Amino acid sequence: GYHIAPMGKKSGNSAANLPACLAATEEDIPKMLACQVHMGTQRAECAMMPYVFARRMHDGIHIIELQKTWETLVFATRIIAAIENPKDIVVISARPYGQRAVLKFAKYTGVQAIAGRFTPGTFTNQIQKKFIEPRLLIVTDPHIDHQAVKESAYCNLPTIALCDTDSPLNHVDVAIPCNNKGRTAVGLMYWMLAREVLRLRGTLPRSQKWDVMPDLFFFRDVEAETHQDEFPAQKGR
Repeated sequence: GYHIAPMGKKSGNSAANLPACLAATEEDIPKMLACQVHMGTQRAECAMMPYVFARRMHDGIHIIELQKTWETLVFATRIIAAIENPKDIVVISARPYGQRAVLKFAKYTGVQAIAGRFTPGTFTNQIQKKFIEPRLLIVTDPHIDHQAVKESAYCNLPTIALCDTDSPLNHVDVAIPCNNKGRTAVGLMYWMLAREVLRLRGTLPRSQKWDVMPDLFFFRDVEAETHQDEFPAQKGR
């Protein structure tokens, strides 16, 4: 139990803005709560305040309104699905927790993924071997992936970003408010993005559950897992 301070007047039932077929199911919101998608940070940018539901009194953590998270996620998937060639979309994550997620997202949706360091000039330097001209950019964290966001402004590239309460929104066109620092939160957001894109493309019926588990998108520390597997063997010698 902890006290929560509400952050001003809310806009009523915003779920009415979405058609019934695009509304979140009874399973989606509990998954987001379990993966702590709603957990923000102690600091909040002014531009992110409309997405903040409340602030916890005992530690100052801002709580993100999940209804708005879902609405912007659906809006982003409509943009992604509208691009005919998936290879014209680039998804980026320099943050380790999001690298596995973007690779899995690219696998199931057919987009290009850049996991790890973003090479400066990828969007602007035509002499470079890795030069690409995408039509849409998706970033995991506008703060960590700032170089890609900056270059997207130079070449008039629309940008979708997973934004925490402390994320800068400069040159970001669609901000999906969520916890972009958690292992499970980032993975679940990309899993939901991929699932909704497949549904809008018509490859996955809405009446059918996606057989891919969200766990496949979660970050895995392979070194720690191998160390745990080796330790019992050493102990038994």
